[in-house]
Amino acid sequence: MSLSLRIALRYLLSRKSHGAVNVISAISVAAVAVSAAAMIIVLSVFNGFSSLASQKLSKLDPDFMLTPTTGKSLEGADSICTLLRRIPAVAYAEPEITEQAFAVAGERQMGVMIKGMTDRGLKASSLRDAIIDGAGAFHGSFLDTELDTISYTGALLSVGTAMGLNLRPTHGLCDFTIYEPRRQGRINPANPMGAFRMRPMRAKGVYQIEQEEYDRNMILLPYDAAAELLSYDDAATSIAVTAAGGADTKKIEKTLTETVAPLGLEVKDRYHQQEQAFRMIAIEKWITFLMLGFILIISSFNIVSTLSMMMIEKDENMNIIKAMGGTRNFINHIFINQGWLIVILGGTVGLIAGATLVLCQQHFGWIKLNAADPTLMAVDAYPVLLEPSDLLVTFLSILAVAILITPAILLLRRK
Repeated sequence: MSLSLRIALRYLLSRKSHGAVNVISAISVAAVAVSAAAMIIVLSVFNGFSSLASQKLSKLDPDFMLTPTTGKSLEGADSICTLLRRIPAVAYAEPEITEQAFAVAGERQMGVMIKGMTDRGLKASSLRDAIIDGAGAFHGSFLDTELDTISYTGALLSVGTAMGLNLRPTHGLCDFTIYEPRRQGRINPANPMGAFRMRPMRAKGVYQIEQEEYDRNMILLPYDAAAELLSYDDAATSIAVTAAGGADTKKIEKTLTETVAPLGLEVKDRYHQQEQAFRMIAIEKWITFLMLGFILIISSFNIVSTLSMMMIEKDENMNIIKAMGGTRNFINHIFINQGWLIVILGGTVGLIAGATLVLCQQHFGWIKLNAADPTLMAVDAYPVLLEPSDLLVTFLSILAVAILITPAILLLRRK
């Protein structure tokens, strides 16, 4: 340990002649510690919400989604699925159709998003665990039924759609109609309804994934019914691929990309299927981090004030050091080292305190989420997740602040 560092450490820990200097020094350390702890806690909370969102995606999103790079639909969906099923690590490869439509139930009507899925694609999803109404009717199939000579197509409704159309399968309120504009053929202005294809539907169940995109206005219906409504002939808007259990998803993604890239398709994993949502979480996370970093910089001004008072306090000592041969550069290093010690000591205490609080919340869930109806919440405690990279980024930020205050210390010494 250098002599200047030893003197700086002694000045920091020793009792000052003026009690106010002791208090301000403690406040300087505490300000840095609180800022560092806040950074760790906030970053961990955003990590927790991101992890929670990732867990919810698996209910309906497949492991991989294949979509056309240009245009809205892809032709030859069946042959592409057959090709993909030959890959050993692929368990399911099923076509899907996603399009906007219009639903009417009695006097209620609303715009909806229909998603056509095959029975095998439905079974490959984890949707069974998300059914909140009509669960007894869900057996991994849409279950077409007939009543009064009318053929009804079974469908699964999101909770938002069920509320908007006032449909409750377990209470007998389950019939509605889907209208879709005709994509082909001429339209007779004298018959406006002729511009639409329609299909009677029967709600077999209501699901809630707790993800706004799927819970707002989604209707899941058989792939063949969606293809008929949209006049798709062996076409789809995407292909859902489910990996076999225990398979390496990175290798599968690479194999899928090599297979379908020549066909004009791109491969999206679960993250990229909801890239916008995760990007928004990341943006909010780092904007909040920058705001806290700005607070950390402001708190460093208090360190400069502390060192200014320390220079006045130790003026006689500095004269003695000069008389003993100490150079101006040596004395400058004493106060620079003291500033660094305050920042690093406060930062270390903050990192340890923040990480400890996060780990306690992560394992014990002491801080609860307050809600009028706790059963509607996905979790009962604030989700947090401590990541080593956040500790590293916060520590580097603390070091950056220590570097920033160095010129201010040198400026004080010139006065």
